[in-house]
Amino acid sequence: MSHALVLNAGSSSLKFGLFRGRHPGLMAGGQVERIGGAAVLHLRDGAGTHLVDTALPDHAAADHAGALAAVLHEITGRFPDARIAAVGHRVVHGGMDYAEPTRITPEVLHALEKLEPFAPLHQPHNLAGIRAALKAFPEARQVACFDTGFHRNHPFVNDTFALPRAYYDKGVRRYGFHGLSYDYIAGKLAEMAPTLHAGRVVVAHLGNGASMCGLSAGRSIASSMGFSALDGLPMGTRSGQLDPGAVLYLMQSEGMKAEEISDLLYRKSGLLGLSGISSDMRTLLASDAPGARQAIDYFCFRIRRELGGLAAALEGLDAVVFTGGIGENAASIRAQVCRGLHWVGIELDDDRNAANDTVISTEMSRVRVLVIPTNEELVIARAAMQEIGDLT
Repeated sequence: MSHALVLNAGSSSLKFGLFRGRHPGLMAGGQVERIGGAAVLHLRDGAGTHLVDTALPDHAAADHAGALAAVLHEITGRFPDARIAAVGHRVVHGGMDYAEPTRITPEVLHALEKLEPFAPLHQPHNLAGIRAALKAFPEARQVACFDTGFHRNHPFVNDTFALPRAYYDKGVRRYGFHGLSYDYIAGKLAEMAPTLHAGRVVVAHLGNGASMCGLSAGRSIASSMGFSALDGLPMGTRSGQLDPGAVLYLMQSEGMKAEEISDLLYRKSGLLGLSGISSDMRTLLASDAPGARQAIDYFCFRIRRELGGLAAALEGLDAVVFTGGIGENAASIRAQVCRGLHWVGIELDDDRNAANDTVISTEMSRVRVLVIPTNEELVIARAAMQEIGDLT
C-alpha cells in the first residue's frame, strides 16, 4: 500500500503527516518547532496519542533539511513498512498560473521561486521544505498544493484593486489565502449540511494567521486577504488592513526602509503590537492588562466588520463557520464576535458555545453558527495520492 507524506514548512517550523490508502488515513503526524534554535519534535499517532516530545540537538534541526531528516528518522523507525510514493507540500502562493495541485518539476520550482516577493514570510520556507523533500525522496512524486488556488475564480470586482490595469495584468491583484482550509470546510459542509453548503456561508479561519472567506455554493466569492497575507484581519504579529498612506508616511516621515517596514508589518504588529504583551491569544485571554483587552476587542471588531462586508458580497447570509486554532477553541472570542449580530440573524447558544458543540447557535437563530475543525493536511494528502492514482 502506498503512503503519502504531507509537509507544511513555516519560517521556523515543519508540520508533517503520514497518510496511507486510497482514502487517506492518518498514521502519524506532528511538527518540529523552533528550527534553527532550540528545536523540539512532536509526534503523535493517528489517534492523537503522543509518541515523541523531544528536544533535537543543534545539528539535527539547524535548517529544514535537518528537521526533515529528524522526522524521517522517527517515522521510518516506527513505521518501517511505510512506502512513501508521494510528498504533498503546502505552498502559500501560486500566483496567476498555479491553482490546481501541481507536480513539482524544476520548471515549476523556478516559477514558484519568482513568487517569493509576493509572500516573503511563507514562500521561501515552503520551497525550502520542497528542496529538502526532493533530496530525501528523489523517486517520489512531489505535489504542490496552493493556498491561493481556492480563490482563483473570484468575480473581477473581488479580484482587483483600483490601480491602472497594467498592474493587474502583471499580477498585482487580490489572491486570498488559507484556501486549503476553506477547501476542507466547504467539503465538510457538503457532507454534514448540504443545504447550508448550497447557500451563503462566511468561514472565519482564526489563528496566528487569520482570514475570512465568503462561500456561495461552496465556491469562494470574496476573501478578507488580498495581494498578500497581510491584509484583512489583525493576526498574531501581522497588522491586517492598513491605509497605504500609513506606509508612505513611515517611508517619508519616519525614514524607514522597505525591510524595516516589512519587519514591522509582518512580525511586530497585530495582537503583539497592539497588546505589547504577546501574539498568543491564550496569553492575552489570561491577562488582566488593558493592552491585552484592547487587542482582543480590536480583533473581534474587525471580524464583525469583515463579516458584514462578506455578507454584502454574498447578498445574504445562511451560516457562519469558525475554524482554526482560535476559532475552534476560544469560546469567549466566538461569543464576543457574535454579540451584537442579532441584526444579521445570529443568536448564540451560550451553553453550546461553551461546550464547543458543532452547532453553537440557538434553534431560533436564522443564521446557523458552527464550529468545524479544519484539516489542511488531509486536503494535501488527497491531492498527493491522486497524483499517483491511489485515490478514487
